[in-house]
Amino acid sequence: MKNILKTGAAIVFSAMAMAAMPAAAQFPERPIRLIVPFAPQGPNDVLARLVGVKLTEAWGQQVVIDNRPGAGTIIGTEMLVRSQPDGYTLLMISASTAVNPTLKKKLPYNTLKDIVPLVQLASSPTVLVVHPSLKAATINELVAAAKSRPGELTFASGGTGTTTHLAGELFATTSGIRWTHVPYKGTGPANIDLLGGRVSGMFGTILPVMPHIQAGRMRALGVSSLKRTSALPDVPAVAESLPGFEAVSFFGIAAPAGTPRAVRDKLNREIARIITEPSMRANLAKQGTDAVGNTEAQFTAFFQGEMKKWAKVIRNAGIEAD
Repeated sequence: MKNILKTGAAIVFSAMAMAAMPAAAQFPERPIRLIVPFAPQGPNDVLARLVGVKLTEAWGQQVVIDNRPGAGTIIGTEMLVRSQPDGYTLLMISASTAVNPTLKKKLPYNTLKDIVPLVQLASSPTVLVVHPSLKAATINELVAAAKSRPGELTFASGGTGTTTHLAGELFATTSGIRWTHVPYKGTGPANIDLLGGRVSGMFGTILPVMPHIQAGRMRALGVSSLKRTSALPDVPAVAESLPGFEAVSFFGIAAPAGTPRAVRDKLNREIARIITEPSMRANLAKQGTDAVGNTEAQFTAFFQGEMKKWAKVIRNAGIEAD
């Protein structure tokens, strides 16, 4: 009886696999929708459009970018989860997707069960910058200054729970300092107040702050990746002073759970090829962003690791969403 059951199961699985193969071979047969849970012109949107154009050229089917900002990426993510798991609806995911399960009291989906991270497109460090009036030219000097005046130094961010906020909290935990968080509605206003000396420092997005660093209006102390970045080769990594410190923004593409493996594999291979083309790598490097293009298994492990890492930081700092 056991052998009969095993044989029957094998036949069923074999039939399922054979049915999936033609579907994957023919995929895509119609346009693909790539949901971006942010407003246009941000880094997620720019990356989505770069990849979308290349996918359209490669497969002859249009990739439609669908911007659905709101609720800290929850609106766009819920749209993905409710879509047909056939590979024709995809989602840009980022650090926001990873922190929401801890940051938000309730989500209309289960991040781990309902979303499949397909491929990581890129990662981008921030850079710790301070106002020139602060007498600190290195990470160690900043730590010493903060410890001598607990709570007096301030750090700006683009909003509660953002990468720029969490990087500042991780820095405090790792270095043993206490400094005060000042959230803004976006990194633009935060940059303006740092330039005016109304806050002590911040973990800023590289591209917008680079001109201010070069002009001496901000002082760069360290980048948040484990190693130095080619965009700011003379700026050390924070990890050179605080071993293990890492707080990077990441950008990837996900599919709804239940999407056939063969379709996911086809999407992963083609998107990874596109994002790691030499011209694409060079273009991203100029913006302080590193192309990745890993496997689904690698991206899933990374994504789940980010969820655990930032959950600990959020809980330790007592962060609550606005």
